[in-house]
Amino acid sequence: MYTNLIAAIEHFIRLDDTEKDLISSLAVSKTYAKGDYFLRTGQVCRDVGFIEKGLVRYYGTKDNGEEITLHFGKENDFTSNYQSFLDHSASQRSIQCLEATEILVISYDNLQRLYNEVKEGQKFGRLVCEYLYLQAISQIASMYADEPEQRYLNFVNEYPDLQQRIPQYYISSYVGVKPPSLSRIRKRLTL
Repeated sequence: MYTNLIAAIEHFIRLDDTEKDLISSLAVSKTYAKGDYFLRTGQVCRDVGFIEKGLVRYYGTKDNGEEITLHFGKENDFTSNYQSFLDHSASQRSIQCLEATEILVISYDNLQRLYNEVKEGQKFGRLVCEYLYLQAISQIASMYADEPEQRYLNFVNEYPDLQQRIPQYYISSYVGVKPPSLSRIRKRLTL
């Protein structure tokens, strides 16, 4: 059960067998039904999750009630609202399961144990933060600089295996267009 989580962490740092056992003891498996929330807007994010199976979407809500899809998470991705998790503030976004989802959950306190008790734990935390920072900057730059067609191509490149698993209206929200505009973009790109 913890094999994929250990492999994801070992992408960043080396672990010995004792450290692998520790990490396995810190994570708790939780199951979510389609439509359930890992985190709702207004809650404080108290956990980091690792998606074993399933799919989530991160979204915010405009003042007019319109939902804006910000990001997706799939198998072997970590999931959390890191800002809320780190500073214990109310989350400005929700994380909702788009499919039945199994997540290995690590609490804030247990993540601190990982950082302190795993030899390269602090390095792991730093490298993950650097990765998330670069990902966020790239996404923000794309929203300001790229045309919708390019944002759709970015989505296809970032999530090549998710087009059939995500409803089109969530994809159009992620790209920043209405569903009919996304249909026209897709049609142009297939010609």
